[in-house]
Amino acid sequence: MNTSVSGLAGGALIGLSVALLMLLNGRIAGISGLVAGLGRSRGTRWLVDLAFVAGLIAGPPLFAYATGAWPEMHIIASLPVLALAGLLVGFGTRLGSGCTSGHGVAGLARLSTRSLAAVLVFLASGMLTVALLRVLA
Repeated sequence: MNTSVSGLAGGALIGLSVALLMLLNGRIAGISGLVAGLGRSRGTRWLVDLAFVAGLIAGPPLFAYATGAWPEMHIIASLPVLALAGLLVGFGTRLGSGCTSGHGVAGLARLSTRSLAAVLVFLASGMLTVALLRVLA
């Protein structure tokens, strides 16, 4: 499948899922919040969180089924580096009261100034990290 087409389809599906969760449940589709919700009460909200996260996990197998090939991924970092990165991302999402999906997709769509500030910090941090890695590597 053409990279542009798969990117467009993926973006449209993300937008649709965020819009549907907001319209049908009145909730923001921040992945860190949804995953954190799996560790809480066992009500209807828990089932919605579980269904949303299960849909995220089912994405690559569904892609493989639809296209006949798994999405290409090239991970060059070691397992300890990936574990540390995951912990830092988890810490950052709690510190920033959400992740890129909550602030970047849902928050910006709602014209949230807090989300705009968070996204600007995410982008600046990412650009600084890449610049430092290019200088150090």
